[in-house]
Amino acid sequence: MMKQKVVIRLQVHDQKDQRKAMKIAVGVTGVIAASLEGEDKSKMVVIGEGTDSVILTRSFRKKMGFAELISVGPADEKKEEKKEEKGGEMVSAYQAYQTSVPQHYVYQYHDTNYDPCCIM
Repeated sequence: MMKQKVVIRLQVHDQKDQRKAMKIAVGVTGVIAASLEGEDKSKMVVIGEGTDSVILTRSFRKKMGFAELISVGPADEKKEEKKEEKGGEMVSAYQAYQTSVPQHYVYQYHDTNYDPCCIM
């Protein structure tokens, strides 16, 4: 799938509203990056793969009151390519640890003097 960029205008008054908007944006499936832009931080820019812009706008309207879908288009990947060229080798922040299930050995012990029909 291709990455798409969704721009939504919101009414953001203070930092509480900014945090609330960011929580809503990153909670939608397929979102890769979200940021508030503009002079008054009223434009939410969301980049993602397979992100539904209508569901995103509807969730903003439901939880924040006002949301206007401004544009939907392909994301610019030129900036990301330049960053990769400058950075050189990428280092993983987290190392994958392999966990294995401990092996338990079961031994059967047979006593040669065992008599199953012992009345006395």
